[in-house]
Amino acid sequence: MSSEPSPARFKPRWLPFALDGLPHEDPARAWQAILKRFPDIPGWPQLPRRSALENMYAQFSERFPGIVVRDGAIYVDRTRNLDRELERLYLAYLENLVNHGRIGETYAAGLAMLREGEIAFPRPPLVLKGEVTGPVSWGLTVVDQNQRPLLYDEVLADAVSKHLSLKVAWQEQELRKHAPQTLIMLNEPYMASFGSAFVNLRRSQVIGLLEEVFAGIRGLKGVHCCGNTDWSILLSTSIDVLSFDAYDYGDTLQHYAAELGQFLQRGGIMAWGVVPASAVAETETVESLVARLERLMERLLQEGVSADALLAVGLVTPSCGLGSLTVPQAEHILDLTVEVAAEMRRRHAPPSASGGSSALSQG
Repeated sequence: MSSEPSPARFKPRWLPFALDGLPHEDPARAWQAILKRFPDIPGWPQLPRRSALENMYAQFSERFPGIVVRDGAIYVDRTRNLDRELERLYLAYLENLVNHGRIGETYAAGLAMLREGEIAFPRPPLVLKGEVTGPVSWGLTVVDQNQRPLLYDEVLADAVSKHLSLKVAWQEQELRKHAPQTLIMLNEPYMASFGSAFVNLRRSQVIGLLEEVFAGIRGLKGVHCCGNTDWSILLSTSIDVLSFDAYDYGDTLQHYAAELGQFLQRGGIMAWGVVPASAVAETETVESLVARLERLMERLLQEGVSADALLAVGLVTPSCGLGSLTVPQAEHILDLTVEVAAEMRRRHAPPSASGGSSALSQG
């Protein structure tokens, strides 16, 4: 599939958005928390405390061949004959039958509210965000009955990316009914373990898995990794948005300045997760977080990254999802995210596509 509309149509201008999980159990309250703070880039909330089915792995498991979700566990029963289920999956993939990837209400109550027309946007969104667990993390976390990760099973590894490609295609189809532009984020926490003894995958395998899922996306596509990784892998894919934990791992990007420069040159967008997604946020202020972000950006400039390119494509997010926190903690972090974004916009949002006159670009 082609990627449309072009990401150039969306100007980030240091807008804020939130990542996946929230600790709310009531989807209406979760939507209220999002729409109040992120009217330009809202996204349906993942609510793992509402149900174990909204866990980031169970949530996207429906109709995977042989899947069993029971008592908080998720695995594939390889003792069953999976031929018929695999045939249905491959037929849906080859014929673009995206309804095979639908996500039921019990798996995503917030998304169901959107689909049923129960969400009143305060103004038309610039971008409506969706999400899915990426194929590396999903395929390494979901195992067979012998605890073998699916990505180490030659047959099922191929099925993982096709299954998730249908999930994103169906989800995007639903989101496009409510906004002219969509962003589908792939959550890939396991990319932080790439290259270690825990992840026995080749670089080409990772890129192939990601690209097969991206093929189901027509609008903007991004990846979030909440740890350190080989950023050159993600930057070499067709992503439009790189989302990362800038609070704890922002320094690691300076080792990939050349790859980052190429990503920015082709229109890539950076989502800076500079607001810590933990109780540590209580010790930070807008001023301290903006200063932290500007220091990270200065280091990239010292490595040769263009100031105009860097400043033109910034977004602000929490460093990770907030599902494990209390509701007051999570909403405080959401507020901080909005406030940091507003200050970055005041200081650095370019007045035109040609760049701005911020202190960074002058330095």
